[in-house]
Amino acid sequence: MILTTTLPKSKHALVLPLAATSFQTILQVLKETNAKKIYLIGDDPATLLGTFKSKLPVVQAGGGLVRNQSGKMLFIFRKGKWDLPKGKIDKGETLEKGAKREVKEETGVKKLQLNGLAGVTYHIFKRNDKYQLKETHWFHMTTTYTGKLKPELQEDITKAKWKGPKKTAKALENSYGNIKFLLKDFKIS
Repeated sequence: MILTTTLPKSKHALVLPLAATSFQTILQVLKETNAKKIYLIGDDPATLLGTFKSKLPVVQAGGGLVRNQSGKMLFIFRKGKWDLPKGKIDKGETLEKGAKREVKEETGVKKLQLNGLAGVTYHIFKRNDKYQLKETHWFHMTTTYTGKLKPELQEDITKAKWKGPKKTAKALENSYGNIKFLLKDFKIS
């Protein structure tokens, strides 16, 4: 789904008016057409995301782009894909505190230092037969932790690994689009 204020150049692109289209209709059109993408068009760039977020429940999440003292990046392996540690923010918790907690819970890494917001990603998921939008706030983090990594098996995380540049590039070949997008401009070396 692409939120935009301009019509795509292709005459064959699927375009729906964002404000006047329900989320169920968007899903129905995607299923019926087997389309890989759909353009949701609006008039005001400042309100596009808010309009889309009003169409389904939003779950706030936090995660980390974590580096150790050697400059290696922390990855988790969950459900057959390499990912970054992240999770739902608890009620009353700040995004920063929740992101640090999730990294610690999913990997065992402690001594985390926040170094600013890295970006925000969005993805739609289905839980209990209801679609929701996960809005994940990613933070740059560093750590001096040198202990054993402990993947959170209860969350289907089977591996937690530090990866240098070559292994990071390899992991991204088997990762999610949002993770690739998040790391595309991030210096991996």
